[in-house]
Amino acid sequence: MSDSKDSASDSAQSADAPETKPDTKEKKSKAKEWLVFLLFFVVFMGALGAAGFYGWQYYIVAPMSAPGPATAAQTITIKPGRGVQSIARQLEAAGIIDYAWRFRIKARLVGKTVTLKAGEYSFSPHISLDDVFSKLQNGKIVQHSITLPEGRTVREMLDIIRQSPVLSGKITEVPPEGSLLPETYAVTRGMGRMRLIRRMQGDMQRALDAAWKDRAADLPLASKQEALILASIVEKETGLASERPRVAAVFINRLRRRMRLESDPTILYGLNGGQPLGRGLRRSEIDKKTAWNTYQIDGLPPTPICNPGRDAILAVLHPAPTKDLYFVADGSGGHVFASTYRQHLRNVAQWRRLERKRKRAKQ
Repeated sequence: MSDSKDSASDSAQSADAPETKPDTKEKKSKAKEWLVFLLFFVVFMGALGAAGFYGWQYYIVAPMSAPGPATAAQTITIKPGRGVQSIARQLEAAGIIDYAWRFRIKARLVGKTVTLKAGEYSFSPHISLDDVFSKLQNGKIVQHSITLPEGRTVREMLDIIRQSPVLSGKITEVPPEGSLLPETYAVTRGMGRMRLIRRMQGDMQRALDAAWKDRAADLPLASKQEALILASIVEKETGLASERPRVAAVFINRLRRRMRLESDPTILYGLNGGQPLGRGLRRSEIDKKTAWNTYQIDGLPPTPICNPGRDAILAVLHPAPTKDLYFVADGSGGHVFASTYRQHLRNVAQWRRLERKRKRAKQ
């Protein structure tokens, strides 16, 4: 009996052993397979990520900062209402960027809120796509300069504005004489001519208001308009900035004494709107009475005779502290001043001698 029990026990043990070993091996095998798969997956995803990063850098990021193909500065005008695709094609056609699709991708990366502004733009050679996009987004439009010199009449200023190829539109209204501030104005291509005129009028009004507010005391000027009229006369009488306060003082002193201003430029304005004659004034022209001829009228003329600059306005409202009542040309572009008529006659005689000497030298 004991032998059979031992045999049964051995049979039981041998029956249990085959069931345990295969199960452990199978688990280990599956674990190895998963480990290999996981390792392969990690390597694959790493390679895919590296390839994607390389492609992103090479095809997207690098072109965004790489220079465009143009070798010379380019100027183009982006018209209002154009979309990203249209702008991208225009930039590509002009040689400012290499591929339009990269510009479109850049716009998508920025997002739906991107706004590219219309206007005239100048792009330097080899500009990067990033810089092109930034310039359009910030509206860094080309600025042009239009210079309106001091001492020009409204008619002369309107001729300059009318002839500008940068501006657009017609001049539909002639502004009053003296209402345009002479300066160099920055304008953009396509800006309306009347818009610039309104801007000049606003600048003149603001300049006059500020100067009038800070004016010297006891001036014989009843209003800002009178100050503007006198400033236009001072502007026409001298081109030297250093002389303006002294020339202004002569006319201020004359107004205080109720003397006529006797300014030659006022004669010209009454004769032909201030156009140069190319010669000296004749006695008949000096004696001809017009509303502006200050040899024939008392006080100030009814309107300015040109558009004075800021310095002439300030000179009138802050004249030099002198007793001068006269001045005459000195032959070098300036003037000599006198407080008495006798002294003035000597200065005039000196000027005439100088004129005769110059005429003899030309013969």
